[in-house]
Amino acid sequence: MRPKTQLALNLKLLIICVFLAFFILFVLKSSFSSSKQNHSPISQTIFKKSSNTIKDAKLPTNCSSICTKIPPSLAKTVIHYSTSTITPQQTAKEVSVTAKVLEKKAPCNFLVFGLGHDSLMWSALNYGGQTIFLEEDGVWIEQIRRKFPMLKSYHVSYESKVSQAEILMEIGKGPECTAVGDTRYSMCQLALKSLPSEVYETKWDLIMVDAPTGYHEEAPGRMSAIYTAGMMARNREEGGETDVFVHDVNREVEDKFSRAFLCDGYMKKQQGRLRHFRIPSRRGSLDKPFCP
Repeated sequence: MRPKTQLALNLKLLIICVFLAFFILFVLKSSFSSSKQNHSPISQTIFKKSSNTIKDAKLPTNCSSICTKIPPSLAKTVIHYSTSTITPQQTAKEVSVTAKVLEKKAPCNFLVFGLGHDSLMWSALNYGGQTIFLEEDGVWIEQIRRKFPMLKSYHVSYESKVSQAEILMEIGKGPECTAVGDTRYSMCQLALKSLPSEVYETKWDLIMVDAPTGYHEEAPGRMSAIYTAGMMARNREEGGETDVFVHDVNREVEDKFSRAFLCDGYMKKQQGRLRHFRIPSRRGSLDKPFCP
């Protein structure tokens, strides 16, 4: 078994390498776009017509440095993880599962249940997209906002408890919980109905469930978060699909509720304590079964 310090070092290296890869892609895209504009027929025609006017004008000499400069948010992320002794809760292999999906879909809409040491990383990997974090601890939110004001987060309250998991599992099997629709108007006890309106009105490409707290009986548990993530995916516009990730599936609640409400048939991969599901929209096919 490798020492914990070695695992932390490996995770840091993975994060830095991923950021560098994204930066290289960003530079290549910028260069390609600039080259494309310079060689277009329209730009050449305009240049010829106005050559006499601009012949003596001073053109900017620092365009390349501006176009290839790393964005401040990404720079801050690299510096933070390079110098911090605190690493994300997920392992390097677990992080890589979501990172691969983001590599294909970003910039996109990414909803994360939980605000933690990995939040800055998720936001940076979705650079140019919208990443929103939902957190149960109001004091923790304020601490993170002061340190990383670029992260967008909302405080969320949960009414459930881990001790109620078995009862909620039975309730979730009822017709009011398997009916596809907007969760804020759902009759299901599992549905989260008081999230910010922005959360309900956004078409989420990725949803990560890594909160709320669920390691003791009086904790709110992730029953409602998992159920709501699955219903949001099913209720998105026809033809779309949502990648949903659930962390800590080594625990009973995360294991049973992810299998029941995100469905084994939609599971793409499990890596360590992380499960990846890809759930298609059911808005235009309400006659299909809840799980395949």
